[in-house]
Amino acid sequence: MGFSKPQLISGLGEIAPRYDTLICDIWGVLHDGVSPFEGADDALKNFREGGGKVLLMSNAPRPAASVVARLDGIGTARHAYDTVLTSGDLVREEAAARGAAGQACHYIGPDKDSELLAGVALDFADPDAADFILLSGLRDDRTETPDDYAAEIEVWRAHDLPLICANPDRRVQFGKRIIYCAGAVAERYEQAGGNVVWLGKPHAPIYARAAEMLAAMRGDAGAALVVGDGPATDISGAAAAGLDALFITGGLTQQNGDASAEAIAERLARDDTHAAYAMHRLIW
Repeated sequence: MGFSKPQLISGLGEIAPRYDTLICDIWGVLHDGVSPFEGADDALKNFREGGGKVLLMSNAPRPAASVVARLDGIGTARHAYDTVLTSGDLVREEAAARGAAGQACHYIGPDKDSELLAGVALDFADPDAADFILLSGLRDDRTETPDDYAAEIEVWRAHDLPLICANPDRRVQFGKRIIYCAGAVAERYEQAGGNVVWLGKPHAPIYARAAEMLAAMRGDAGAALVVGDGPATDISGAAAAGLDALFITGGLTQQNGDASAEAIAERLARDDTHAAYAMHRLIW
């Protein structure tokens, strides 16, 4: 059965009056990992000036404060959003709870994710002595692919270790390149029969936390719109949470700005999902 076609819009302003809050992706919507996208900040600022609230929700395997600092460095204006929620926030809570229960962690990730576990009381161990794996990303996403982890996956599986995936994204756009994320390795582990704990989009816990945060800001969270460029994460997650979605086609999927509603619907259907609206880049 086919999905309905999205309404193609030229600017967020066309539909903004229908919503009280935005749950907006960051990477691929506000910036490409290097530079901010022109017009995105203003679109969110205008939405806020109209009385709406903006929660930026990211699969970044770092705490929200670290993401805010990164946004500052890239040039995303703070007037564009009210607050930030990351998969890293949920992972820190999960890791702290496991540490308090006496579980040891085998951690894998790049140096740039060092803030993920800062201040968390947790013992670390090799796979043969660990109780779980925490994967925040490939050790070097500039050169590695999931294939480089095949031997380690066999070891993890042999010890039947649960794996906490701190970033469910499979790939992201970094400037002109597409790089692999933790989700791509976690997916391989799951396909090998491993148990993966997914803490981020499109999974329910992060949307439940977002709803709590928005309700705290507004008293009543009102009607929310999800904005994102990831069919398998942002858009699928919105559908599972019962929320409307605005699909940004110029991000991860790199569809042409003149892509038809039919072509967009077909692209989203490959991930068994759909969106209420679509546009090439987030502008007002």
